[in-house]
Amino acid sequence: MKKILLVAIPLLFSLTITLCSSTSGREGGGIGNEISDSEIRVLSKTKSVEIPKSVHFAGEKVDLDRYDMHERFDREINSFTYFHSTTLLLIKRANRYFPIIEPILKKNGIPDDFKYLAVIESSLDPRAVSSARAAGLWQFLASTGKEFGLTVTPEVDERYHVEKATEAACKYLKSAYAKYQNWASVALSYNGGQGRISGELNKQQADEGLDLWLVEETARYYFRMVAIKQIFEHPYRYGFVLSANQLYKPIKFKDVTVSSTITDLATFATDNGVTYAQLKDFNSWLRDRKLTVVGSKTYTIQIPTQESLYYSKEGVKVHNKAWVQHD
Repeated sequence: MKKILLVAIPLLFSLTITLCSSTSGREGGGIGNEISDSEIRVLSKTKSVEIPKSVHFAGEKVDLDRYDMHERFDREINSFTYFHSTTLLLIKRANRYFPIIEPILKKNGIPDDFKYLAVIESSLDPRAVSSARAAGLWQFLASTGKEFGLTVTPEVDERYHVEKATEAACKYLKSAYAKYQNWASVALSYNGGQGRISGELNKQQADEGLDLWLVEETARYYFRMVAIKQIFEHPYRYGFVLSANQLYKPIKFKDVTVSSTITDLATFATDNGVTYAQLKDFNSWLRDRKLTVVGSKTYTIQIPTQESLYYSKEGVKVHNKAWVQHD
């Protein structure tokens, strides 16, 4: 048998230059001095994101001229910009969950920007569980969830309930703001704990949380929120191109009030026209295969409408036009 010699055919690659700006697609100038083809050592180039002079979060201005503020923001904005698949997924999920979160924040007097706290806490995954056993969209520990009004039992865990967990997060944020009168310190306390932030403010003789020396996770926390906010507000400037049908569609529900024990949730699901998986998808707070109702207690279970289950039956409503605008 003759041997066949496989010859690799060189491919022609175009040089891709990603121009990213946190302020304008035209600002920041070009890419520097022209380089001849013979000097190119890679198939593409990656441009570091231009850092603005200042940013705003929850109505508070943060100047980025000081070296530590500049470099902490620089790390996070470049990380999210070039962590493509994850950042794309965050924007897609936001189209489903921001319409639920935003009205609750507004009702409770919490700045709208704190929806980005849920983004970095759980990647907008209501079923997320951390290595420390924090759970749900807002990543409550069981003890903290109970402290702020959530039911946490083997059958019912409201840390996974999007609306109720958001209400609980608002209670926490309000209590922290009453103490610090500064939203940046509030955000840091959500990650590090009020005891830690208050103690370090005292020990380090600092007035603001952003001036503290903290463990890396907490030190990065605030700037991760600020960075993802910049990308969510102008995704196209950072290289994220989406169309409406690529966003995750909001789901419409009919509410079913339950006042007696359900012995088999799979049967309950099929009786209501959905699969057990679909029931659990949108009611992740149901932690068992049954739901025990004691006394006069009632529960509300959300059943997705049939039209909402299919992209072909309902178009995708775009929550924020900036996500699909190519400015």
